[in-house]
Amino acid sequence: MKDQIIKQVQSIKEKLWEINDYIYYNPELGNEEFKAALKLTSLLSKHHFEIENGIANRKTAFRAVYNSLIKGPTIAFLCEYDALPEIGHGCGHDMIGTISIGAAIGLSKVLGEIGGKIEVYGTPAEETNGAKSDMVDQGVFDNVDVAMMMHPYGKTCRSGPALAMEALQFEFTGKSSHAASSPEDGINALDAVILMFNGVNAIRQHVTPDVRIHGIISEGGVAANIVPGRAVAKFYVRALKKSYLKQVIQKVKNIASGAALMTGATLKVSLYESPFDDMNTNENLSETFNDNLRILGITEINPSENIGSLDMGNVSYVVPSIHPLLGIGNPSLNLHTLEMAKATITDEAHEALIIGAMALALTGYDVITDSNLLFEIKKEFAQSTTNL
Repeated sequence: MKDQIIKQVQSIKEKLWEINDYIYYNPELGNEEFKAALKLTSLLSKHHFEIENGIANRKTAFRAVYNSLIKGPTIAFLCEYDALPEIGHGCGHDMIGTISIGAAIGLSKVLGEIGGKIEVYGTPAEETNGAKSDMVDQGVFDNVDVAMMMHPYGKTCRSGPALAMEALQFEFTGKSSHAASSPEDGINALDAVILMFNGVNAIRQHVTPDVRIHGIISEGGVAANIVPGRAVAKFYVRALKKSYLKQVIQKVKNIASGAALMTGATLKVSLYESPFDDMNTNENLSETFNDNLRILGITEINPSENIGSLDMGNVSYVVPSIHPLLGIGNPSLNLHTLEMAKATITDEAHEALIIGAMALALTGYDVITDSNLLFEIKKEFAQSTTNL
């Protein structure tokens, strides 16, 4: 039956390549991906998936369901399709959504014989305020047994860690005054921001090597002869585990509070994007996927690599999940580059896309047909999420 799945994916490969390239040539920023969502759901609809658009209060999100009406596990394939400013699909999201719908369609062709249900989720804006975070909060994945997606990269790697992340905005309010005639009447909010940056730099040697703290000054005054009455800094704070991230964030907040106290400014802290959890890879599910890659001829599977932060991490704490990396022909490729974007429409990327779709579909087949495997997956998941 696995041969049948492989043949089904092969039979739609030209259509998948067409969709991949269409999304590449029509890049859309997060929450504006109307063309991409329509292209993906149109093919799913033609293959008898029931489509629900606009889920989780996101206009470009969707759920596509294929139900065998025979009791069995629910397999979720997750799509991303947002682009980056200026460089388009430098993170390869044109491929991610296409791989997932290819997997779903391939697996659906045998579902009437093996049972279970397939759910495909369109998850907008991974690069900014990732929809998966909201979907988790709204219980979208509560009835899913496993969730899977695959990310293009320079080389094929096991599913592994990703950094937990919070996007924090620090808004300092001081008092404007003429900087030459009455500076003594002012409270300089920009000074508070500068002191905060200095404080953050000072703690870098006192956190673990996995921590990343990087920020910008998004507002710093309006004119050089006016004491800045308002200044805003935005930071991404990341760590390998969300438990440690909380400690680091408290340090950063303490520094900001100290900067406000030193200058007399007031401080407001808020999130400006959705927080991302670290990636809790399910090793039983991951190894099953790797076995299917090997069946398909991909024998060089590298150790996991950290590629930053993902909203798939949030999903991985409510359902057993994997997020492996798919090599597309050039091991030196770096994410978020024009070179990466261009690589996603090469012949090598097209062939890799089909392999990725097949491997995900075959893994879904294994989960549905092997009750012992599903038991081990869920047992591992329960252990990995205990006492968080």
